[in-house]
Amino acid sequence: RMAGVVVGDGRVAIHHRDDYDPSTEDEAMHRDIDALNDEMVAAGVRTFVGGLHPAGSAMSLRAQPDGSVTITSGPYLQTGERVGGLWVLECADMDEAVEWGRKAAIACRAPVEVRQFH
Repeated sequence: RMAGVVVGDGRVAIHHRDDYDPSTEDEAMHRDIDALNDEMVAAGVRTFVGGLHPAGSAMSLRAQPDGSVTITSGPYLQTGERVGGLWVLECADMDEAVEWGRKAAIACRAPVEVRQFH
C-alpha cells in the first residue's frame, strides 16, 4: 500500500512482488498502516507519504543518441519486486529511521528499504 524512510531527509520504501494483488490486503493491515501514519504525524517526522499504482501501469522513457526519446509501456527495470509506495521522513539519525522502517515492515507486511536522500 505504501512505503519509504529518510534520515535528515530520507525515505522508507515498501517493496511488493510483481504479482502482488492489493485485493488480498485485509482490514487489519489497513488499520495498522493508518495507525503508523498517525504515529508518524504525531511524532512530527512524516513529510510525505504515497502509494504507487502497479508497475504494469508505468511508462518508461529512454533518451536516444539522436536526441529523441523512446516511450514504452511497463516498468523500466525487469525485476521481480517493485517499490509499492514510500514515506519521506525527517529523522535525527539512521537508528531512528530504521526503527520507523521496522514498524513499516510490520504494518505493511512487506519488505522495507530505508535510505537517505542526498
